[in-house]
Amino acid sequence: MKPKERLGRVLVVDDKIEMAEMVADALRDEGFEVVALGSSRAALSSLREGHFDVLVTDLRMPEMDGLELLARALADDPDRPVLVMTAYGAIDTAIESIRRGAFHYLTKPFKNDELVLFVRRAIEQSKLRREADRLRRELHERSVLSHVIAASESMRQALDVARRIANADTPALLLGETGTGKGLLARTIHDASRRAARPFVTVNCAAIPENLLESELFGHVRGAFTGATDKRTGLFLEADGGTLFLDEIGDMPLTLQAKLLRVLESATVRPVGSEKELPVDVRILTATHRDLHQRAREGTFRADLLYRLDVVSIEIPALRHRREDIPALVEHFLEAALEKHARSPARRLSPEVQRTLASYSWPGNVRELAHVVERLVLLARGEVVELAELPTQLRTPTEPEGTAFGALVAMREMQRRYALHVLERMGGHRGRTAEVLGIDPKTLWRLLEEVEATSAKV
Repeated sequence: MKPKERLGRVLVVDDKIEMAEMVADALRDEGFEVVALGSSRAALSSLREGHFDVLVTDLRMPEMDGLELLARALADDPDRPVLVMTAYGAIDTAIESIRRGAFHYLTKPFKNDELVLFVRRAIEQSKLRREADRLRRELHERSVLSHVIAASESMRQALDVARRIANADTPALLLGETGTGKGLLARTIHDASRRAARPFVTVNCAAIPENLLESELFGHVRGAFTGATDKRTGLFLEADGGTLFLDEIGDMPLTLQAKLLRVLESATVRPVGSEKELPVDVRILTATHRDLHQRAREGTFRADLLYRLDVVSIEIPALRHRREDIPALVEHFLEAALEKHARSPARRLSPEVQRTLASYSWPGNVRELAHVVERLVLLARGEVVELAELPTQLRTPTEPEGTAFGALVAMREMQRRYALHVLERMGGHRGRTAEVLGIDPKTLWRLLEEVEATSAKV
């Protein structure tokens, strides 16, 4: 005999277990997988521990009545349909259950065909609703992420990872030089997630003094320290339900790293000066331009916190390694600057200016490019911005870094330049660069940190 098709998994609960088993048998005969229980509390536990496509419950039960079970089941999974069974004399309660979100009610005694019909219909509508929600989320993710300019392969790879983790609640670590757009990508991940309607809160761990950062993150009660004249909520609680972006996490003091780790493990925060821990639901995104693994070896960053934060890492390439993106970025920043400075006579950049912008090394990355384009618009003398209007450092020809050596230089400088040259050839992919150079990825990180330190002095 051909086995019946499995149509879905159903949980049936009635304090009279014989009734629950009778309903379950009728559904099993039609191909459903069914679990029958005689306790509403046991049913709630089963719903939370296993996957069920639909719940069929009696309304009048001693431990927890059907209306309460309905409310708790829908709170756990609003998309899972609930059918209620009731005696003829409790029609008013059954109607109330519909008002509270039940899919349908069945009046005892009911026919098996009626039961099967509504269970089938409930599962089908639930599947359609879930599929529609999935498609809406995908369209939303694509719409949000499509605003990030990514013509280069290295940037497309970074966006692909961002797209895949957007709806996960796991932490993500964004890596890249200063000015590459780590904050923008963090915001984009939040906007593409199911948390998009909730707050996105940013804190720069390097910009706030150590004695204030704890209070800024976790809040404080009145009188917790000198000057604490009022209660402060703290950024964790401000971001509740949303995303907290901790920029420059590598500069967070060790004492606060321990407290951050406790928050991640317990999902609670304790304001400064308080004995009470408050629950918090926050997705953590972090960013740094430093080598956290090296810092962990040096003892300046906790290894256990690093493993918590580095569940997924996304490396954002430097602008000099994604030159294919420069023309589109220039156009984007030009439009934004013209809108901001409407009185500027500028309308376009000359071909010479565009070529110069495309060939410059951009030590300050995308942030520097945005500032340069805005400066050109703000100081423009006519409709076409000419080469003479570029800042001096852009008009002075320089040798492409990492491709020529010129005068005699120290061995470390040669290593640094050659590492940059290989990184350029590898499209900004640091893992492959380290393999080609035959060095540990952390050694490459140190070389590139020297690059940034050198660029900062330019």
